Amino acid sequence: MEREPGDRRLFFRGLQSCSHEKMKLRKRKSALYFSSQKSTGLRGDHLGENIYLVLFTIALRICNCFLVQTSFVPDEYWQSLEVAHHMVFNYGYLTWEWTERLRGYTYPLIFASIYKILYFLGKDSVQLLIWIPRLAQAVLSVVADLRLYSLMKQLENQQVAKWVLCSWFTWYCCTRTLTNTMETVLTILALFYYPLEGSKSMNSIKYSSLVALAFIIRPTAIIPWIPLLLRHIWQEQRKLDLILHHFLPVGFVTLSWSLIIDRMFFGQWTLVQYNFLRFNVLQNLGTFYGSHPWHWYFSQGFPVVLGTHLPFFIHGCFLAPKRYRILLVTVLWTLLVYSMLGHKEFRFIYSVLPFCMVFCGYSLNHLKTWKKPALSFLFLSNMLLALYTGLVHQRGTLDVMTHIQELCYKNPNKSAASVFVMMPCHSTPFYSHVHYPLPMRFLECPPNLTGKSQYLDEADIFYLNPLNWLYKEFHNNSTLPTHLIIFSILEEEISAFLISRNYERTAVFFHTHLPEGRTGSHIYVYERKLKGKLNRR
Repeated sequence: MEREPGDRRLFFRGLQSCSHEKMKLRKRKSALYFSSQKSTGLRGDHLGENIYLVLFTIALRICNCFLVQTSFVPDEYWQSLEVAHHMVFNYGYLTWEWTERLRGYTYPLIFASIYKILYFLGKDSVQLLIWIPRLAQAVLSVVADLRLYSLMKQLENQQVAKWVLCSWFTWYCCTRTLTNTMETVLTILALFYYPLEGSKSMNSIKYSSLVALAFIIRPTAIIPWIPLLLRHIWQEQRKLDLILHHFLPVGFVTLSWSLIIDRMFFGQWTLVQYNFLRFNVLQNLGTFYGSHPWHWYFSQGFPVVLGTHLPFFIHGCFLAPKRYRILLVTVLWTLLVYSMLGHKEFRFIYSVLPFCMVFCGYSLNHLKTWKKPALSFLFLSNMLLALYTGLVHQRGTLDVMTHIQELCYKNPNKSAASVFVMMPCHSTPFYSHVHYPLPMRFLECPPNLTGKSQYLDEADIFYLNPLNWLYKEFHNNSTLPTHLIIFSILEEEISAFLISRNYERTAVFFHTHLPEGRTGSHIYVYERKLKGKLNRR
């Protein structure tokens, strides 16, 4: 039955008059209502979480930062801090990756910006140049921790969310200035916005932007995301709209950003992501720095990274609901792809560790009888691993650089000093940890980029016959460096040279309980004395 025209006019007048009337709402007098309002106001939400949780996580990662005083891999210095130091202070060593344009400046630019600010403030002391970038990386890891916690609270509950952050390998890596660390941070942030079933924070633009940024910083970061992106496209009803209006614009903007930054510093247009993938994946030239059997990630790499969480990961894989299957597929896919490459490292699979911790958290939450013993076991084992690897294992290469700093800033004859690091190449940091233009040299090891047969780099040639190499290289005493840095394993082999050239051991630093190959348990510093005999300590 239709309204008559007159009735319609009356109906709309009534609506209009009602809209001008002041609506009186009943005030709630419930004590529960006011207490919840009050508690929310006191608590405050930051990054979607309780302010106390945020502050605790910040404090935890700051402690984490200062309790990691060991070296892991050369890239944490040579592909980030050393490059940033060169960008800002116009001295520092750029490795062959930069002359061949395999690396992009996006990640080092973060630390170069920090260095520039410190320089303008007149606070560019060497200790601040070392620790402020690591604290910055720690803060980024805090954001990732909170996002992973929030995601698991959405998908499961607070109990599961608590157990996804506790890993010795995360502790060991998350404050290091490694592209792998940044890749993992961006992967977690992207996962927070990824359309997982049960997630309340889905956003295609945000997650694809974070994935694109991770790809710009480390091109192999795309590997874990291939199954996730394909799943999203498969499940999306408007596939063309997703690709054309989300993925392509995001990819275009981030790639353009990368091209512009690298154009500024390289002086020419360079697509470093293609160069990186061509060298490491298509040509597989990374094997120059070591190769492992195809099963290494399954037999050694993955079990070591997961540590004592491994049985809980396996248990969680059987218990977890169907919606987590894509995360397991992502982990297996990533392990398989990296297994096809000859050069393998623990850090390469760091980005899938958060995916694994989801299953560990699910397992721990569903334990009943053995829950307390399991948690105690995990806490103690991970704490011991984290403290040992963070404070003891491979610390000598950083301690010796502190000694070199003192040589620069406390030695009245520092202008005459020079250092030669006779260790496997890139064993120590360089100018980023000295911040003084001291003449320094190390044994170089660029790969065979020219295709020479039976190619040997400088380090390989040196270790074939160290004593003979030294006599040939320093036939003239005037070219001798004032300080030599060696691993203890080399001392006996070159002792004749050290004695004949009046070198005296002046410092000893512990490095590792597990020496292997060219790496010794201790690091020795030898100083050349103009008079006197070698006095072994």
